[in-house]
Amino acid sequence: MNLTELGFLAGWRLVRALPRPVAAAAFNAGADRAHRRRGAGATRLRANLRRVVGAELPEAELDDLVRRGLRSYARYWMEAFRLPSLSRDQILAGFRLDGTELLAADVAAGRGAVVALPHAGNWDMAGAWVVANGWPLSTVMERLKPEGVYQRFTAFRERLGMEILPTTGGVRPPLDVLTDRLAAGAVVPLLADRDLSARGVEVDFFGGRTRMPPGPALLALRTGEPLYVASMWYEPDAACASLEGPLPVPGPEVGNLDVRVRSLTQRIADGLAAGIARHPEDWHMLQRMWLD
Repeated sequence: MNLTELGFLAGWRLVRALPRPVAAAAFNAGADRAHRRRGAGATRLRANLRRVVGAELPEAELDDLVRRGLRSYARYWMEAFRLPSLSRDQILAGFRLDGTELLAADVAAGRGAVVALPHAGNWDMAGAWVVANGWPLSTVMERLKPEGVYQRFTAFRERLGMEILPTTGGVRPPLDVLTDRLAAGAVVPLLADRDLSARGVEVDFFGGRTRMPPGPALLALRTGEPLYVASMWYEPDAACASLEGPLPVPGPEVGNLDVRVRSLTQRIADGLAAGIARHPEDWHMLQRMWLD
């Protein structure tokens, strides 16, 4: 077990034992320290947020936005470490979704639903909330390094009731499995705002070019199930989200499958951008985002 894995293990064991105000104060202090040090993650977040807010925002206001962004990211980790100890009622109270009736209707009708998510707010709390409502949930997770960290994150999410599929190395391709799950009426949330691999679909995002994963669009086109774009953010008392959709799916008249995937992925990018622009401090993108 290496130091990274030990750190996560300590987080899950220790942070959940602390009173929430004590844990929150400690994580805020860590975020503020990261802000003062201006390391690689904070510097990248600043550059990414500058793209979101534009050149006209004064540097002092951008600096405050970055500080709030780091505190939001720290809040995500603090809540993730505490999530396994929450009761079902606490999970239901800790997350609010504008659009609950849409997912409820899809599940009740036996339809699946694809939800494209940003790296924002608290996506683990959102998944736990879906499960707490009694709705099946399946998603994919990148194979983190080292493998021990990936296994612990998989176990963490599976204990919350989610089905976690690896992006690589599974028995079947994840798109095939998710197609089956959608046919059975599962909710399939997929992080959709970053994919710099060669397989990503190039899109326009806040005036620059980046790549996003084709999976949400492919699944919607393959299955005909509804596709939503989520905006995610924090309020003082809860993690929150809203749904846009179902998005209109381009038909064969638009072009071949590749053209339709590109068109729909751009529509997803536009929806994600609108939500991030409303709550930029809760977008946890501390990695390279744009191709330039």
